[in-house]
Amino acid sequence: VQLQASGGGLVQTGGSLRLSCVVSGRNLNSHGMGWFRQAPGKEREFVAAITWRGGSTRYADSVKGRFTISRDYINDTMYLRMSSLKPEDTAVYYCTSRQGSTWLPIDSNDYPYWGQGTQVTVSS
Repeated sequence: VQLQASGGGLVQTGGSLRLSCVVSGRNLNSHGMGWFRQAPGKEREFVAAITWRGGSTRYADSVKGRFTISRDYINDTMYLRMSSLKPEDTAVYYCTSRQGSTWLPIDSNDYPYWGQGTQVTVSS
């Protein structure tokens, strides 16, 4: 599985961004997909995840109600719509994937496939 993330940028507090992750590989229907982020000096943290086939989702408490994860079968793309952005959302965002879609873990060690990061900066 290969993943290619894009869509990061600089935005003011309260603004919105949409991240994209183009996914390629076999058996995507059996995969869970997700987004993690890593701020300078901090550990990588879970943001959101979705099952490719059924569309079940899971969110970190810190982004519930502000971020929406989704996937597009036709274009093999996963999205993270981010709104009401805060300076503490500033981080490098990574898309990730794992085989198995019965549960969506929040530990980055449970995801073996990673895309390159895309920087999101929220100015105050």
